[in-house]
Amino acid sequence: MKIKSKIWIESEEGVLISEGRVQLLKLIDETGSLNKAAKAMNLSYQKAWKLVDESNRLAPSPLISTRIGGNKGGGTVLTPYGKSLIASFETINRACWNFLDEQLKKENL
Repeated sequence: MKIKSKIWIESEEGVLISEGRVQLLKLIDETGSLNKAAKAMNLSYQKAWKLVDESNRLAPSPLISTRIGGNKGGGTVLTPYGKSLIASFETINRACWNFLDEQLKKENL
């Protein structure tokens, strides 16, 4: 048996980070594009932007930044804070799953 759970981190103003937002941010990091990341998740660009924008407003530092011009053209990249938020969320998430698995084992269901 395995116990399932989803967590997210929020304030009174909204959701800072969740599993879905982590997935979106990772795809932005991989593709260099919010539009490509949205398509990969079957989200509209507007919905993806809304999710990232809410997280950006709630975070102490921006999660993404845009590149303008240059040899590679424009695009979207994760900031160092964005990368650290993903890592922290994943660490917390793993710790929650481990804790819940241990609790389930104790119950002998």
